Amino acid sequence: MRPALVIIIAYLLGSIPFGYLIVRATAGGDIRATGSGGTGATNVSRRAGKVAGVITLILDALKGAAAVVFASWVFDLPLWGTYIVASDGGRFFQQVYWYIAGAAVAVIVGHMFPVWLGFRGGKGVATGVGVFVVLAPGAVAFAGLIFILTVVVTRYVSLGSIVGAVSIPLFIWLGNIVSPRLAFPPVITAAIVSGLLIVFAHRANVGRLIQGTESKFR
Repeated sequence: MRPALVIIIAYLLGSIPFGYLIVRATAGGDIRATGSGGTGATNVSRRAGKVAGVITLILDALKGAAAVVFASWVFDLPLWGTYIVASDGGRFFQQVYWYIAGAAVAVIVGHMFPVWLGFRGGKGVATGVGVFVVLAPGAVAFAGLIFILTVVVTRYVSLGSIVGAVSIPLFIWLGNIVSPRLAFPPVITAAIVSGLLIVFAHRANVGRLIQGTESKFR
């Protein structure tokens, strides 16, 4: 019962449409009728200004982090694995950690498909950052560098987001080679699933990138 409740709460937390609410309160109107139609920070910036975009970014990241922290608190588990091998070889620890991985994916799904907005939300990037800052901060730091370099070179935020998202599982894998952790299988699975979801959410951007019509960051 607890695992299902935690995952439902994570989804509902992810469904809080901060970008939509901020635009409603400042510029007015439905953010989903602007630009890419998403409720994330980039689209909010286009409609309500950079300050509103930054606030949206922070709040979306915080809800991702909060979902993972809440799940770890419920199951009394450390946030990013452990070096200690339990008497059962860590099988019980790893099994329970799958619930945290489930909450991590659920909060991103909630952001992308919020029940309050007819399942039309954002693209999950900021919420995913919040999730993995808690679960794998080192991987997020390196992925952040990849994101910045990609945007600086190409001026495409969407491309930077895609490349950054798919690089997180790679950096988690590399980190586990250096310092093996019991939570590695559920965490990298969550990272792979989250990365695929974010790429899926950017499918229209990918089409515009191929056609050369994607908007550049200025």
